[in-house]
Amino acid sequence: MAKTFPFAAIVGQDGMCLALQVVAVDPTVGGVLVLGDRGTGKSTAVRALADLLPPIDVVQDCPYGCSPKSDTGACDICAQLKTSSKIKVAKRPVPVIDLPLGATEDRVVGALDLEQALSQGVKKFSPGLLAQANRGFLYIDEVNLLEDHLVDLLIDVAASGENLVEREGLSVRHPAKFVLIGSGNPEEGELRPQLLDRFGLSVEVRTPQDLALRVQVVKRRDAFDRDPDGFKEQWSEDNSKLRQRILKAQKHLPSLDIPDDLLLVCAKICHALGTDGLRAELTLMRATRAYAALVGAKKVNVSHLRAIAPMALRHRLRRNPLDDTGSGERVERCLNEVIV
Repeated sequence: MAKTFPFAAIVGQDGMCLALQVVAVDPTVGGVLVLGDRGTGKSTAVRALADLLPPIDVVQDCPYGCSPKSDTGACDICAQLKTSSKIKVAKRPVPVIDLPLGATEDRVVGALDLEQALSQGVKKFSPGLLAQANRGFLYIDEVNLLEDHLVDLLIDVAASGENLVEREGLSVRHPAKFVLIGSGNPEEGELRPQLLDRFGLSVEVRTPQDLALRVQVVKRRDAFDRDPDGFKEQWSEDNSKLRQRILKAQKHLPSLDIPDDLLLVCAKICHALGTDGLRAELTLMRATRAYAALVGAKKVNVSHLRAIAPMALRHRLRRNPLDDTGSGERVERCLNEVIV
């Protein structure tokens, strides 16, 4: 099994690492879209997330990893077990599942188990990648090159939190609640607006221009490649601190409320930027609250909003042919105008 680079050892991509931590604290913020140059650690950071997060409780032998504590969103198997009080609890790592660009629809949504059907004549459902990603993260590298039929499928599942499969005499509905993480290079193609809107946060990553920082990145990667176990051990304490920080923020999150005056600021910013619908306000509110919990704040204030707003809004702006500044700069300019 391939070793994963320690999350705490990633350097030079603070914005990307922050966005991933925010959605780890509150998955309802939505997914993370990471766009930028090749070779800047996008895939490394996502895969490092699996090691960073603590294991989750699941119903033992459940193919979808349902929570033993929640009665809502459980699959049919777990619903029957909970009725008969025969639930056994197991722990497993938070799933981080890769969705390859060339994956078939059957591989993604699941299909009839052909081996069981041919050998025993039994119609049994074989879960796909969406089932494996339930309560975890679904990662798509080069998401802007994803085929349209898979994009449509992901939009439906991301909106409902369920995967419905009706084919080959099967009718299966199972939970599929995951945080969608996509990465790509915008020069290779644009993302469809419908899928773009499903990402809660967007981060632009660039190749570091500071020479000392570039040297540090290369040295850490080389040290990891030479001795993965030793390097992970070296960073285990820092990784553990990050994990505890996220756990503490998750526990603290329910006690944080967004004051009405801050909600008004959210609405003013989104109105001034001309974002479509109200998903921008909802995402901005949730991300601001999650960020405040992450930094250990007792109250949510405008400084938290200012820190997170570019990530939550830059990918929701309409193109303005008369304004050639970047989307992040437009958000910052709007923040300066609205927040006095």
